[in-house]
Amino acid sequence: MKIAVVGAGAMGSIFGARFVQAGHETVLVDVDALLVEKINADGVTIVRGSDETTTSVPATADPATVGPVDIVVFCVKCYHTPSAAELARPLVGPGTVVASLQNGWGNGDVLAAAYAAEQVAIGVTYNSGLVQGPARIIHPAEQPTIVGSFTDGSTEGPARLAQALADAGLEASVVSPVRPEIWKKLILNAATLPTAALTGMHAGALTGCADTRELVTDTAREAVAVARALGYEIDPEERVDTIHALLEKAGPSKASMLQDFEAGRRTEIDVINGAVVKAANEAGVDVPLNRALVQLIKGWESRRNLA
Repeated sequence: MKIAVVGAGAMGSIFGARFVQAGHETVLVDVDALLVEKINADGVTIVRGSDETTTSVPATADPATVGPVDIVVFCVKCYHTPSAAELARPLVGPGTVVASLQNGWGNGDVLAAAYAAEQVAIGVTYNSGLVQGPARIIHPAEQPTIVGSFTDGSTEGPARLAQALADAGLEASVVSPVRPEIWKKLILNAATLPTAALTGMHAGALTGCADTRELVTDTAREAVAVARALGYEIDPEERVDTIHALLEKAGPSKASMLQDFEAGRRTEIDVINGAVVKAANEAGVDVPLNRALVQLIKGWESRRNLA
């Protein structure tokens, strides 16, 4: 297949390199001209423990030079999704699968407003990456990816994406409806990302400390209550147990929002805890912890003129 990955950050680079290794004709698309130049000159290096692999992946800042592809995977920060959707128009033909594997809630709505909703696939990935340097990414462990149809219609498009991921040696599954799975990931992110960012703690420490473990648990329970009020049958005990198991397994990994803090970068709080708060307001559910975390992160951003 011919695949374009929009956003050559941590996850975009990981997916792009793996697609190339699987034999798919792949291009990375990014607006950072210096990063594009670096990737074209030196390839993408993925580090796994003591092993590292460098893969030659074509990159461009001009999608018009690529033309329509079979699959476009968006891996940009949520606040860049609208501009990325416009940038990617030359990549999208009538049969292109337009996919979001981004954090948070609402990226699919942005893509469905820009393209035919039937072409949009949405989902979550539990893979993570840490940018160690330009085009050099740490990929701690392979984790599952779950995809589905934005319209809960035909799963042909999501299945194409899942097959490409499977070809690349990554675990992938197609589910319908997919939104409950996105809420499960949203609950995980809401409970862990801002708490890690505000404390500076890596994943294992977050669950290993009694106080932060309790905060993660209570924040997750609030978000589950919102999901259930919306009609998603999510088990609070399963979510809490899974979240702490994932944190323990992740060990020294740094949450993406902690990486944003360390880089002095705007966060994705609006589509994570902000999305929980918005849904809670609509459903009449009290979420004081999620609300406080939004306010704290927003205060941090405002202090740095990032809001």
